Amino acid sequence: MDASRRREQILAILRASSRPVSAAALAAETRVSRQIIVGDIALLRASGTEIQATPRGYLLQSRDEEQAGCLLYTIACRHGADQLAEELYTVVDNGGGLLDVTVEHPVYGQLCGKLHIFSRHDADLFMDTLARNHAETLCNLTGNLHLHTLACRTEEDYRRILAQLDKKGILFPR
Repeated sequence: MDASRRREQILAILRASSRPVSAAALAAETRVSRQIIVGDIALLRASGTEIQATPRGYLLQSRDEEQAGCLLYTIACRHGADQLAEELYTVVDNGGGLLDVTVEHPVYGQLCGKLHIFSRHDADLFMDTLARNHAETLCNLTGNLHLHTLACRTEEDYRRILAQLDKKGILFPR
């Protein structure tokens, strides 16, 4: 299969999936290496296709079923590594999803990482990936201060999340 047809197949796989698809899964499906997939994704992005990289794989921006019909909110949080799981679980247990994390770096400006965490399972996969890779969270760059974009089905869910995060000392005071 030539590169052009492979990229069409990658797009077809991403269009058919409502969940992120890993580079390894795309590589297995197209019978090429993971590195070839990473290159193909870069070329697809360069051609204008909006593909997001999440901790669990690639996602076509237009196919993000999780946030369809949701209200989006930005919140500020500050906590140490010991409260990471508590923060993630609090949001998903109260009806929200964490779309991203953003920090304001003194040199690079705004840095944003895509999360797409909508369940405890997603949160556990994210934390396992951090641990396996001995990776630091973005908020370590900014004294643990960070922003999240939340997707909530209702304003009540959002208010409940805020109240719980505030009660746990995770929400940054306004």
